Amino acid sequence: MPKKERFSLMKFKILVVEDETDIRRLIRLILENEGYRVLTAENAEEGIRLFDRDRPDFVILDVLLPGMDGLQLCAEMRRSSNVPVLFLSCRRDAEDIVAGHDCGGDDYMTKPFDPAVLAAKVRAGLRRVPVRMPKRDILRVGRLQADFGSREIFLDGEPIPLFAKELQLLFFLMKHAGQVFSAVQLYEQIWGMGGDSEDQTVKVHISTLRKKLDDDPVRSNYIQTVRGFGYKFVRLS
Repeated sequence: MPKKERFSLMKFKILVVEDETDIRRLIRLILENEGYRVLTAENAEEGIRLFDRDRPDFVILDVLLPGMDGLQLCAEMRRSSNVPVLFLSCRRDAEDIVAGHDCGGDDYMTKPFDPAVLAAKVRAGLRRVPVRMPKRDILRVGRLQADFGSREIFLDGEPIPLFAKELQLLFFLMKHAGQVFSAVQLYEQIWGMGGDSEDQTVKVHISTLRKKLDDDPVRSNYIQTVRGFGYKFVRLS
């Protein structure tokens, strides 16, 4: 990695919550070699303390933690933050992976893992964090208001709680209002890597967004389905 790029990455803080000492040290070594600042915790209680104090840009959570497990810890973090969360677990059954996503996780990786793949997933997650824009960079469409500076969405003046991927998807569509994107294109932009469930993943997130935005799926005020092509956010007047 070029020195200039490595230096620029130091601004990113990554929190690793892992109770196995050897794995925690390995992850730290991998990430510090990539140029990130790494915070580590061996249990959920220490993890939430560091999370509240340091506000990391990315979180890696072990699922099987002593006391409060990683799923519960992720749900607690989601009360105040949309930070990207990557789960690490020895569990590889479909229901375990689904549980990780349902509690607010953005990605799921099973142990043992490839260090290069872990580093790639962190880079991909950080690239898709909405860029922090000026504080008063606000876009209003009907009853909907997006504050790109604070990364918040409001409906009739009330904040709407969105998970990280929902927020990233909505911001991307709003920034490209009027442009049609296929499910595959949206998946690559937000999730980064192709998979067997691209269409379904995007469809579910679009459906959830419409419900949270009080949007009519038939005559949408915000996210429109273009049959045979994909989705678009309404063009601004």
